[in-house]
Amino acid sequence: MSAAELETTITLVTARAEDIQSLVALRIAAMRESLESIGRFDPERAREGVRAGFSPHHTQHIEIDQRRVGFVVVMQDSGWLLLDHLYVHPRYRQGIGAAVLRRVFNDADQLRLPIRVGVLRDSASNRFYMRHGFQLLEQGEFDNYYVRRHRTSGFTD
Repeated sequence: MSAAELETTITLVTARAEDIQSLVALRIAAMRESLESIGRFDPERAREGVRAGFSPHHTQHIEIDQRRVGFVVVMQDSGWLLLDHLYVHPRYRQGIGAAVLRRVFNDADQLRLPIRVGVLRDSASNRFYMRHGFQLLEQGEFDNYYVRRHRTSGFTD
C-alpha cells in the first residue's frame, strides 16, 4: 500500500475517559522492546506514564478499518505543540507513524508552531524523528528532546 493510500485508511478518533486501559495496553506493547533492551521495562511505570497526563481531549486513537492500532497525544502550549505520545502497536508499524506525523505537521504548519517531542535515548524512535525533520535540542538522563520548526509559506521562525 502506498503512503497516500495508507493515509486515507487512517482515522483519528478522540479518546474517552473509559479508554484508559486500552491506551495503557497499546503503550506497553509499543514500548516493551525498547525498554527491555535497556533494562527499564516496568509495566506499572508504563501504566502511570499514560494515566498521569491522560487528557481525552488531546488523545486520539489511530484506527485502520475500525481497528485501534495506536494513539497520538498532541497538546498546544504557549508557542509550540507538544507531541506527548505517538505509539503504534508493533504489528501495524509499517508507515502508520509517519502518516500520523504528517497530520501533526499539517496542524503545526497551519498554526505556525514548532513541535517538540521527547524520545527514550536508546530507542529506534530517535532515527524516526530525525528522519522526519526533527532536530536534537538537548539530552536528558533517559530522554532526547527534539524540535521540528513549522514550514508555512517557505519560512520558519
